[in-house]
Amino acid sequence: MVKTKMKSRYNTARKQLIFWCLFIGLGAVAGSVGMITDPTGRAMGMDSMLLYFKKLPFADVLFKDYLFSGFALLIVNGVTNLTAAILMLCKKKIGTVLGGIFGVTLMLWICIQFYMFPLNFMSTIYFVFGFCQALTGYCCYVFSKQEAFVTDEREYKNIGTNPEKLVVYFSRTGNTKRIAYEKANQIGAEVYEIKSTENTKGNSGYWQCGRFAMSRRSMPIEDIKVTLEKYGHVTICSPIWVFRLSCPIRAFCEKASGKIKEADLICVHFSRGKYLNAKKEVERLLKIKLTGYEAILSRMGKRK
Repeated sequence: MVKTKMKSRYNTARKQLIFWCLFIGLGAVAGSVGMITDPTGRAMGMDSMLLYFKKLPFADVLFKDYLFSGFALLIVNGVTNLTAAILMLCKKKIGTVLGGIFGVTLMLWICIQFYMFPLNFMSTIYFVFGFCQALTGYCCYVFSKQEAFVTDEREYKNIGTNPEKLVVYFSRTGNTKRIAYEKANQIGAEVYEIKSTENTKGNSGYWQCGRFAMSRRSMPIEDIKVTLEKYGHVTICSPIWVFRLSCPIRAFCEKASGKIKEADLICVHFSRGKYLNAKKEVERLLKIKLTGYEAILSRMGKRK
């Protein structure tokens, strides 16, 4: 497999999720130990709060003291989160899935507290913690899928058999790269990757790309290292950024204006739409009429 050295957004999010699981898990274990060792709650100054438990079903049986609540806290928020953290430390991807789920579990736990107790800072802040944990777990899932787009060039044996054709692409996560290689292999074209001089990798690169996309500016790219004039046909593969042509492809088209004889465009996107604005922009920048256009909906590496 051909591997590209890049900052992993998945690893960054995984470390953040480990923090949340350990923080919530260890806090839950400490709280549950206090409840179990002193079911009256006096040691932690919680004895007066037992009155609020009368709102719950089976209060006379289960909530006469903190014994049942202590074991419930230990199991629901303690053992679960620590298990997820251990799995993630062992680099098991199921740990990230569980970590996100247990963030939702914490929010549901706090919802019970919202029902029982008057509005208070502690319950509110832990609900926010649960939301952050769940969101981080979701980011882990998305980033792991995105970073699975690793293309092995050796699989595409027909690439370069037709020196009259060229496929150019920009790909931040590898999704567009895969589609570009499939197209090049299909028509026998050579392949050229557009690279930006700006940081486009990892979390910081994501926000940098978003900044350029929102302002609809061109993103600086490295000098074009192929002679575009020698190709009879060029296929341009671009991801869609904020519903428009990606900024590095925009910069490429500006530099390639007047050098490309014939071209078509493939846009790769995550939401439904034809994105004809991208087609019109490429035609305007290249000053030619495109011979073809395709908008491909691709989510997590799967075409829809």
